[in-house]
Amino acid sequence: MVIAIDGPSAAGKGTLARRLAAHFRLPHLDTGLLYRAVGLLAEKSGRPAGEVAAGLQSSDLADPELRTDRAGQAGSKVAALPEIRDKLLNLQRKFASQASGAVLDGRDIGTIICPDAPVKLFVTASTDARAERRYQELRERGVDTIKPRVLAEMAERDRRDSERAAAPLKAAPDAFLLDTSDMDADAAFAAALAFIERKGFRSSGP
Repeated sequence: MVIAIDGPSAAGKGTLARRLAAHFRLPHLDTGLLYRAVGLLAEKSGRPAGEVAAGLQSSDLADPELRTDRAGQAGSKVAALPEIRDKLLNLQRKFASQASGAVLDGRDIGTIICPDAPVKLFVTASTDARAERRYQELRERGVDTIKPRVLAEMAERDRRDSERAAAPLKAAPDAFLLDTSDMDADAAFAAALAFIERKGFRSSGP
């Protein structure tokens, strides 16, 4: 079973992907970390992003700085480059082809990386709801920011992700649309799990 989860930032897809992976005992890949790692390493080292992508190691994904807004913005920029997407394509497909199955979340999993995945979800939420979540997350981390700035940065990233020529953010035609604007993590998980079980997949665990 391959579960492909797409959606914009702060919609809840990462949390959902981790919970589904744990529930079904599947390996999980946050593909956004690949682009964040390439963007951040390129910024720090001054090396071309293509060179960084070609030599990316799994250990590069363990850097806690990849969870920062700086890394998110850097990742969004390199993700718009076809060369970078091409270099990371096989790595993602190899992860998805494991005999165990896998859960992958990102922005083009159901459309480009795993178009034949039997389970596809597109997790979204209103811009205001996502901005509020990101604002609270940053505040909890001790980052000094204001809501208008968070909202503006999110709108810019949404525009960049959805308008890029290479693998733009969009829902696959057969994806289950999950709007989490008025849902907490438990409700989103329950809705996704109900959809997956209707597809005939159930956990083999206790």
